[in-house]
Amino acid sequence: MNTLVRFYHPQAGAEARVGLLVEDTVYDFSRAVPSLSSWLRQSAGRVVAAIADLESLVTQAEGRYALADFATAPAANQPHLLAPVDGQEVWAAGVTYERSRAARQEEAQDGGDVYARVYSAERPELFFKAQGWRVVAPGGEVGIRSDASWSVPEPELAVVFNPDLEVVGFTVGNDMSSRDIEGANPLYLPQAKVYTASCALGPGIVLNPTRDWPDAAIGITIDRGGSTIFEGDIHTSRIKRTITELSRYMGHSYSFPDGVVLLTGTGVVPQGDFTLHAGDVVTIRIEGIGQLKNRVKVV
Repeated sequence: MNTLVRFYHPQAGAEARVGLLVEDTVYDFSRAVPSLSSWLRQSAGRVVAAIADLESLVTQAEGRYALADFATAPAANQPHLLAPVDGQEVWAAGVTYERSRAARQEEAQDGGDVYARVYSAERPELFFKAQGWRVVAPGGEVGIRSDASWSVPEPELAVVFNPDLEVVGFTVGNDMSSRDIEGANPLYLPQAKVYTASCALGPGIVLNPTRDWPDAAIGITIDRGGSTIFEGDIHTSRIKRTITELSRYMGHSYSFPDGVVLLTGTGVVPQGDFTLHAGDVVTIRIEGIGQLKNRVKVV
């Protein structure tokens, strides 16, 4: 499967570019596909054909770049990958893994009955996470709140949908969270989840129009001062909800004219005494999807 990417390359001008990663080469076809939003809109009702259209553009690419050229942090004078999102909103599902339910109950000052109930409820927990322009790119800096004392990354599989809520593919997500703020009162969830640099996506969208969960391990490592201080993993088979039910509730009484990205919850939660520090490096890997690496800063 090929990967749809957004990128910047100084040789190609100042604008964001769109291309297809095939093996180790990025093929730029930005004149034909100027944005992810435009492609997602025209894929509605014809996802398989729209993916085939992208693949056919490789032979007409206006530029070809080695993937290794983009292995740098975002900088104005260096090629780098951009977050694989532009006009889309990013939403998130919560308490989709049993471990997530247990962690939320641990952090909740009132015992967390609300999390136990939503885990088994018919209606899933869904919430807005970020606007596309706020999403942090691969190699960029994710944030921890300056007024939080217990901050963690949440490694998540992200599903990319077109405006008809058809799956076009998957990417890697980091749902940064302030556990102490949400734990004090569940009504503080928007403050714990939605703030500057609280969401990262990348490296690109692996094109795969399926409503089945990819058979993949999700792994995370956190490094501090050159040493690994936390690592963990979970398998997508542990997700309680289906893509169909999550997208059905997400689309109830709401529309996504440019498509939407859905973070699907975490099953990897660091131990209770762990919190992120500025300078930590978070690396999330999902088999068959890719790797997302970001440094932490205080916001």
